[in-house]
Amino acid sequence: MKKLLKNIHTLATMNDDNLTIAGAYILVEDNVIREVGSGDPPETCHADEVIDLSKHVVLPGLVNTHHHLYQSLFRNVREVASAKLFDWLTYLYRLWEKLDDEAIAVSTRIAVYEMMKSGVTTTTDMLYLHPRDRNNFIDTEIEAAKECGVRFHPTRGSMSLSEKDGGLPPDSVVQTHDQIVEDSIRVIEKYHDPAKFSMLRIALAPCSPFSVTESSLIDTVKLAEEYDVLLHTHLAETKDEEEFCRKTRGLRPVDYMDNVGWLNPRVWFAHVVWVDDADIGKLKASDCGIAHCPSSNMRLGSGVSPVRKMLNTKLRIGLAVDGSASNDTGNMLLEVRNMLLLQRVAGGAEALTPHEALKTATIGGASVLRMDDYIGSLEVGKAADIVAFNLERLEFAGGVSEPVGSLVMCDAKQADFVMINGHIRVKDGEFVDRSIPDLIRRHNEISHKLVNRES
Repeated sequence: MKKLLKNIHTLATMNDDNLTIAGAYILVEDNVIREVGSGDPPETCHADEVIDLSKHVVLPGLVNTHHHLYQSLFRNVREVASAKLFDWLTYLYRLWEKLDDEAIAVSTRIAVYEMMKSGVTTTTDMLYLHPRDRNNFIDTEIEAAKECGVRFHPTRGSMSLSEKDGGLPPDSVVQTHDQIVEDSIRVIEKYHDPAKFSMLRIALAPCSPFSVTESSLIDTVKLAEEYDVLLHTHLAETKDEEEFCRKTRGLRPVDYMDNVGWLNPRVWFAHVVWVDDADIGKLKASDCGIAHCPSSNMRLGSGVSPVRKMLNTKLRIGLAVDGSASNDTGNMLLEVRNMLLLQRVAGGAEALTPHEALKTATIGGASVLRMDDYIGSLEVGKAADIVAFNLERLEFAGGVSEPVGSLVMCDAKQADFVMINGHIRVKDGEFVDRSIPDLIRRHNEISHKLVNRES
């Protein structure tokens, strides 16, 4: 099946050459980009379907590098709407322990579709919540994500250090070390597909220094090496976390990760706010990736990540919406804009350009997930993950000087066209899946019940 996207107003490849093409076309065959060019497509570009994008800016699909999909059920919970991270978590753990499989399935689809609306074609997730007597939440999540058609790189998250043992989470949502290892192996063997153009890969993700034991961190590295998968965790998100690590481990967060073998090329860390120049140097030398979560960091008052410094060292950095409960939205375009504005608050008007921010959300995220060999840029031989934005929408009026930058500076809000792995998921600003209104209604019913602690 061939699809031709023609008359593209402006195409931003996001490749190493930062090439932008006016009056472009893309030929897609099945799930792969076969031709990219300018002007009228050659006669050899025969297609089964032709899509006119004459008024659109086209980008590679956006890549979200950190999320907690189930948290879409817990947006803006009144009691912790203005709480810092540790207080926020302590309150919400007691709501999250009531989750069931339907809640996971519905919230996954809602969260994925919300991201897709903003141009996300690939997302990861950290599902670290495994309430007692409820098994295989991650299977439920994976099956729900498949229904949406997103390219998915979930992580089998875990918590093994409960409150009674000096951690933050209650006993009701932690697992034993043996349970975590056993299920991690099961999930990898059942789902992980390392092939090029894979729609589903698995990583392992002990949640954080304050919710997992030291032995869990060490043994998970060994397991990841055995099965050749990536590793993910939260790191240096807040000042409270730094104090926790100093008090309980005698080390600052990055040094603690180094001590347990987590500074290695398999790893990407979420947040990385409270780091100094020496920390950044260690992360770069170890070839670790970073998932930058600007809106979450602002919403929880966690601080401003030194992203400009990290970019200057050529660290692999991607963008992320984080969980909806610590952000209250899953809008990846908003993350691009907030990244730019937050770095400018910290470092001045020249701290970050719109193109740099968009590159972080595309090829940057792909490199963090070690998928940049087939996603993250629009080039021949890469996957057909393509998004487009209609420049004749109200928010772009007057923003004609630099069409690609206008997506950031003029607040693009949503994509008008989304293709994932060659399949069209959004067209003319509307989802192909027409079940979403019913899904929203059920999501709100479940959310109301959980937030209000109804039996």
